[in-house]
Amino acid sequence: MTEKAKKRFRIISLVAMLVIVASAVIWVSAQTTDEATEGETAEQSSTEAVDGAENDAEPEEDEELPVPVEVAEVTTGTISSYISATANLVAEDQVKVLSEAEGRIERLDVEEGDRVKKGQVLAVLVQDEARIAKSKVELKAANADAALERARNSFEQGLISSEAFDKLIMDQKLARQEVAEAEWQLAKTVIRAPFTGRITERFITLGQHLRPGDELFTVADYDPLVARIYLPERDVIELEEGREVRITAAAETQLSFIGRIRQIAPVVDTATGTVKVTVEAVQPPSGVRPGAFVSIDIVRERHATALLLPRESVIRELRTAHVFVTDEDVAVKKAVTLGIEEGDVVEVLTGLDEGDAVVIAGQGGLDDGQKIKVL
Repeated sequence: MTEKAKKRFRIISLVAMLVIVASAVIWVSAQTTDEATEGETAEQSSTEAVDGAENDAEPEEDEELPVPVEVAEVTTGTISSYISATANLVAEDQVKVLSEAEGRIERLDVEEGDRVKKGQVLAVLVQDEARIAKSKVELKAANADAALERARNSFEQGLISSEAFDKLIMDQKLARQEVAEAEWQLAKTVIRAPFTGRITERFITLGQHLRPGDELFTVADYDPLVARIYLPERDVIELEEGREVRITAAAETQLSFIGRIRQIAPVVDTATGTVKVTVEAVQPPSGVRPGAFVSIDIVRERHATALLLPRESVIRELRTAHVFVTDEDVAVKKAVTLGIEEGDVVEVLTGLDEGDAVVIAGQGGLDDGQKIKVL
């Protein structure tokens, strides 16, 4: 083989080897790509399967959950509007007993809370000085009586003048007047109740020295107890004496009792534009004390067959009000017109019928037509 032929053979062999190596590399690369593609496909299929399972677990649409509520029925009953005021119940007859004499307290016969009758002795001052003074004037009066008797015979016989006899008569009258004054001074040392009632305050102690005008006791007559209220003139136009009222103790709101209007002042206070109305308690409970703070309600208007609904069911807006009523398991919004309000109930004039079930709890977040669940 020539040198030229050898060289050509080597070139051809080298090219053949390069082709073989390139073909092997391309085949290996193709195998690797197919395996990667198959892995990605399997992973994608697995992911789609998981996502599909999650989607199958979720509902297609969000279901509306019912709102739990409480309801009450619209009823028929009596409702009233009132003129209301507050005042203190006081004893109509209440006075402070004052000392009319000077002296030391020798005896105390009553204590705060004691019931007393008119004229009953409450306390006694030392009476020695007053008794001595009385004895002196009694002797003087007896002397004047005796002198007059002796002079009477002489006058009848003309032995003494008319002027002398008249002077003896005057002396006797003055002596008797002095006796009466001494008895009056002695009586002032005994302190007596001015009327039947109860001792509400005692200001003195045994042995205390008094001067005229010193406060001794407060005596109050609990029957009757009265309250004086002041109402605008427009509120008393239709009131009349004898009308029944309701009195409620402020300290215990469940304690209510009956009263009546006893007097309506005939004039209007020009400074306040009010009229004084005196209310008398009728047989108040034993626990009610003079001075108790009370509220007084006078019926202004009364409706005997009104439609009533609980106050808490009403949702108020600026000028309107509405409630929610139940229609099977749905809340229906209804506008209402309200009337008189008393306590926990409200009169409804339009918008509802007797027996309608209104929502009284849970209505704050309700919408018209929303599903509800009655508890």
